[in-house]
Amino acid sequence: MLTIAEIGQAHDGSLGMLHAYIDAVARTGAKAIKFQTHIADAESSIHEPFRVKFSKQDATRFDYWKRMEFSREAWVEIGKHCAEVGLIFISSPFSNAAVEVLEHAGVQQYKIGSGEVTNFLLLKKVIDTKKPIIISSGMSSFDELEKSVQFLKKHKADFSILQCTTSYPTQPEQYGFNVISELKERFKVPVGFSDHSATVSAGIAAVALGAEILEFHVVFDREQFGPDVSSSLTMKQAKQLVDGANAISQALQNPVDKTDNSAFSELKSIFEKSLSVNKALKKGATITFEDLEAKKPKGFGIDAANYQSVIGKKVAKDLDQWDFLTESSIVSE
Repeated sequence: MLTIAEIGQAHDGSLGMLHAYIDAVARTGAKAIKFQTHIADAESSIHEPFRVKFSKQDATRFDYWKRMEFSREAWVEIGKHCAEVGLIFISSPFSNAAVEVLEHAGVQQYKIGSGEVTNFLLLKKVIDTKKPIIISSGMSSFDELEKSVQFLKKHKADFSILQCTTSYPTQPEQYGFNVISELKERFKVPVGFSDHSATVSAGIAAVALGAEILEFHVVFDREQFGPDVSSSLTMKQAKQLVDGANAISQALQNPVDKTDNSAFSELKSIFEKSLSVNKALKKGATITFEDLEAKKPKGFGIDAANYQSVIGKKVAKDLDQWDFLTESSIVSE
């Protein structure tokens, strides 16, 4: 089970904050940490309209991406820090230039954001690194995914796909859990779930439904500034999710055989019950349903499961209240 804590822009351009996130994520038990690698000049322009006015300190979205940048040397240190705390270093590049920076930094896996799935130029650049690739399906139709998958397979890429809904925070009716099995059936590759619901339950459910990779956004505090804060988990929630996802994954890998209950033989002998009488009965009395009780343990009287076999029979000797009802207690016919 690959659990990935997504930092995204939660660091808000602070390198110190980013390193603090690495340490915090390591404590959640997540196996991997994912960043976004932005180089504004290579990926965007002043004409990008999306969320232009969402930040009071950035006049344009382009300015925001500039503020989210880190130097080539900084990325090297980020990679080293991830290795020191045992986290798999993953990042989403948004330009070919970003791929070159990440290669220099020793990134271990690449994530392709949903807006880049049809960017075959970027895909080819990433494929050429020979590193595992995780594709997010958020904004893609099956037809678009089909083209991208064909491109990836043509170039013999090692890749997986995440069911993702590009809505922040994602509402239950938008989770698209059904797509997990559909992606597996269509593309025959590992499939996971990229969650933006800010809940622990959605990720747990996705794993139970077969997600092999679980990605989720994290933030130190839900009062922080940032575009993904409303769809992020706190570190405490992240640990709960990781623990739960790992447990569910382990359970799915260990199916229980309900045709064989031999392991419970000793317990069954203790907890299953034998028939007894709930009142004193004189020799010759006819046994009725109302005369019977079932008492632990099994094996001291007729099995409680066979109570019908004694109804209407006569007792062969005087019985005290709570005596077990055995074969010798009943007149044989």
